[in-house]
Amino acid sequence: MRHGFIYTGSDPTLAVELARLAEASGWHGFFVWEGIWATDPWSTLGAAAMVTDRIRLGTMLTPVPRRRPWELAGQTMTVDRLSGGRVILSAGLGVSEAEPRFWIFEDDPGRKHRAELLDESLELMQQLWRAEPFEYEGQHYRAKRTDSMLPPATVQQPRIPTWVVGLWPRMKSMRRVAQFDGWIPNYAPPGNSPESADEQARLFTPEIAAEAIAWITVERERLGLADRPFDVIQEGTTTGTDAAADTAVVQPWADAGATWWLESDWSVPAERIEAYARARVTAGPPQA
Repeated sequence: MRHGFIYTGSDPTLAVELARLAEASGWHGFFVWEGIWATDPWSTLGAAAMVTDRIRLGTMLTPVPRRRPWELAGQTMTVDRLSGGRVILSAGLGVSEAEPRFWIFEDDPGRKHRAELLDESLELMQQLWRAEPFEYEGQHYRAKRTDSMLPPATVQQPRIPTWVVGLWPRMKSMRRVAQFDGWIPNYAPPGNSPESADEQARLFTPEIAAEAIAWITVERERLGLADRPFDVIQEGTTTGTDAAADTAVVQPWADAGATWWLESDWSVPAERIEAYARARVTAGPPQA
């Protein structure tokens, strides 16, 4: 299992410093969040790329339907080249209008519309990352062929590794996940509608994850993708000071088939994030 740290603060200077510290402390990945009216994550990660050598860099996560795919492709390509091929794109639908702080400049077009935008964006970006002339005609986006002023291709080919949020056991959502490079779990218990993301996370167990991973494995075999790398991501909180307790938290997810543990604590108040992040990053990843 590999381990990443999610910086939940907003200071880009501190984020760059933490990325370098995370690499020195044994973490395998460093992630920042992507908001709407917020610090630009790709500028921050571009700066982090210049002070690190090995650690993977990404967002957790990017609301792809709210982005222009050609602009996102350019930003991710730029950081991928600056880092020598260390970028991960974490892609999701974005939150619904139930989270009003994310809809202060526009109205939520609805989950179905955002899902359509996500599918077309992911398809289009795979073409854009190759930096070759192409044409595209979708329901929401189109691209006319051009042979001039093409940007560089990404270092990582055939695409930047793309982790996708999937709602288990919603098959349409999970079939999207199986086509790409990693699953960021979301959970909708049958016959139950959790009122919050925290409740969803509480109900999602390693046993349920193992069931979903088994389904993904079969689906990827059907798609002819069984020989390609695929990650399963689990996010959570450990102490960094009690190895036995931390192992007890992380090991069941590793046993279930998770390949990445992403350390985060979104409950830390803004005035304490710097002290918390420095201490937790320095302590190093939990063991599993």
